[in-house]
Amino acid sequence: MKQFLTLDDLPNLHQAISDGILLKKDPYAFEYIGNRKTLGMLFFNPSLRTRLSTQRAAQQLGLKTMIMNFSNESWNLEFEDGIRMGGLSSEHIKEAAGVVSQYCDVLAIRAFASLTDKEKDEQEIVLNSFIKYSNIPVINMESATSHPLQALADAITIKENNLIKRPKIVLSWAPHPKALPHAVGNSFVRMVKQLDFNFIITNPEGYELDPKITGDIPIINSQKEALKGADFVYVKNWSSYSNYGKILRTDEEWMLTKEKMKITNNAKFMHCLPVRRNIVASDDVLDSDDSLVIEQANNRTFAAQVVLKRILENG
Repeated sequence: MKQFLTLDDLPNLHQAISDGILLKKDPYAFEYIGNRKTLGMLFFNPSLRTRLSTQRAAQQLGLKTMIMNFSNESWNLEFEDGIRMGGLSSEHIKEAAGVVSQYCDVLAIRAFASLTDKEKDEQEIVLNSFIKYSNIPVINMESATSHPLQALADAITIKENNLIKRPKIVLSWAPHPKALPHAVGNSFVRMVKQLDFNFIITNPEGYELDPKITGDIPIINSQKEALKGADFVYVKNWSSYSNYGKILRTDEEWMLTKEKMKITNNAKFMHCLPVRRNIVASDDVLDSDDSLVIEQANNRTFAAQVVLKRILENG
């Protein structure tokens, strides 16, 4: 594997899930594979779980890590080619990516969607510019449209907690005071489509995800109807895709509550974190024995470790 931009870069998702579970049992089984190599981690947006879990995964493989926050530690970068740089940008991506490639052996990047220009966001300009002008493997730590490390961690979590052959999984939209990207939802959908699950998406009208990604997955506008008999409920907010980046409603009707969870088949609750308590989900849902959110966060380490190991094995 030469890069990890989406889940499609994994040759076999089932094997990656199994490998993650094995690494969880013995995190230092391959502690020398990254000896004398360096992972560069570039953050254009804030991070807690992604930064710490990826750094820990690297260390468990023997990698050194170098971390840079572009929001306050770097020159402003210019990504457009052929431009006269008379504005705020002080350095072009050509030089920046070329320089970073000399300092690191693997590069991991986190850059969110702007939510103002759908076409530009879907071009993944930051991620693809580093791929174009660097000569080392690139890992996506969340981009404008995708968060594959989170989806792999979610897959590991479901595998570890699933007790039946074909569970019903519900991805439910939830309210949020801010407009949020589609990356987590997109990657969760892509992940579940590769596995043999009974899968339903539920969201209010106008909040449908990119139809090119959801395809023929059932989308139900009644949350309570969708939750009936669910074995796993994954709750996440995202802004409108058709009315790009907009918040169409902010009421609490779609907050996941303990009463709604009673409709399910004693479902496990999932969320990628951070989560707004008593807006996205109530305290009694997040604090219940059926909540997997801390376990999901733990599995982020082993998802990243699977990806880094495969890239290192590729040389």
